[in-house]
Amino acid sequence: MIGIVIIVLIAFGFYFTRPKTVGNTTPGENEILVNNIILADKVAYFKSLNKQQQQQFEKEITEFLSYVKITGVNTTVEGIDRVFVAASAVIPVFAFPEWKYYNLKEVLLYADTFNTDFKTEGGERNILGMVGTGYMEGKMLLSKAALELGFKNDSDKNNTAIHEFVHLIDKTDGDTDGIPSVLLLKQYTIPWLDMMYQQIQEILKNKSDINPYGSTNKSEFFAVVSEYFFERPDLLQKKHPELYALLQQLFKQDPATQLQEHKKNETL
Repeated sequence: MIGIVIIVLIAFGFYFTRPKTVGNTTPGENEILVNNIILADKVAYFKSLNKQQQQQFEKEITEFLSYVKITGVNTTVEGIDRVFVAASAVIPVFAFPEWKYYNLKEVLLYADTFNTDFKTEGGERNILGMVGTGYMEGKMLLSKAALELGFKNDSDKNNTAIHEFVHLIDKTDGDTDGIPSVLLLKQYTIPWLDMMYQQIQEILKNKSDINPYGSTNKSEFFAVVSEYFFERPDLLQKKHPELYALLQQLFKQDPATQLQEHKKNETL
């Protein structure tokens, strides 16, 4: 028991005192231990998993960090940022343990918002995250501030990094169109299209609590409601039960029940 306490204390010391780095390397044993501590302390989704699921999540976090480079752009990349990026990648595909983001090589982490020219100074800096295209293909750009806020506030229905990873999932079949054919079974395609049209119309009429950005197009709708699904599954299920059920079929997850069981176990 004393040995376990010493290991945890050493890990926390490593977490708070290790040098800040830019870039990415394959996680070592100490870093893996620290990553797991951060997950247990900072990631609500991880806390709601059972022990076996948590072990699987930790494994997938480590694997993701071994093949995707994370680089700071005029900012340092902290260990906690690496964990948040990896968690955002794993959460939407957790029911698909063999999943790998073959369309992603590097995540560029900016200190704050940036513009369409990827500049962090000057006007019109209102972008929190985006999936690269053209010469930026294979890259994802994220605001470090938005990344951290997505995990600090787990009740606002928003998580920028999850939003961008859902775009990558959507893009896997070649089209970023809000219809992730790699996940969506054929029998749910038409109901999903109907649901998207119906919900977008509700947003446009100001009759929905879904982020208005979701009415931009089908791709943004998919990303926005996916944030909602993983951040506030209980609320989405209550307010939009049919939408929740379709997302449940799509992601093969039931985070509302998962959250409810976790809360129940906490009170025992």
